[in-house]
Amino acid sequence: MVGGPERTYALFDKFPADENGFENPASGMDKAAFGEYMHDLENEAAGIGLKPGWVPATKYILVNDQGEYVGIVNLCHELNDALMEGAGHIGYGIAPEWRGRGYATEGLRLLLIKARDEFDITEAYLSVHKNNPASLAVQRHLGARIDHESDTEYFTRIDTSVTA
Repeated sequence: MVGGPERTYALFDKFPADENGFENPASGMDKAAFGEYMHDLENEAAGIGLKPGWVPATKYILVNDQGEYVGIVNLCHELNDALMEGAGHIGYGIAPEWRGRGYATEGLRLLLIKARDEFDITEAYLSVHKNNPASLAVQRHLGARIDHESDTEYFTRIDTSVTA
């Protein structure tokens, strides 16, 4: 994970445990527990000590041109059956005060490039709650198509070869 511990802690603290499908296991943690959580994230990215059914994944801090921490993006390095039918490769959350400024689109665009170039992912799987049209618009802006849906979610696919 990229980012200084204090600023990273402050960013994670802005997100509830689950907001429109963006999960934040660090919600409500004190700073000591958050330090352990960050260590666990480093291990998760390296594929060390994964919980049963988990895959390696990396969380990144999205930083704007002024150096401000504006969001968190997550990339699963591979998919298992549960992720193929659920959350998919990528999740993202933008801090409330930075929403509506294009950061989700830029964060997703950067993650699609990383997925393609570092993990050979040719088609990214994502999901979005049906009550979150802004997130669906972000995905569609980057070429997402709705593959299927449930009562509460759309499951989208994005060809990473067309991401610039």
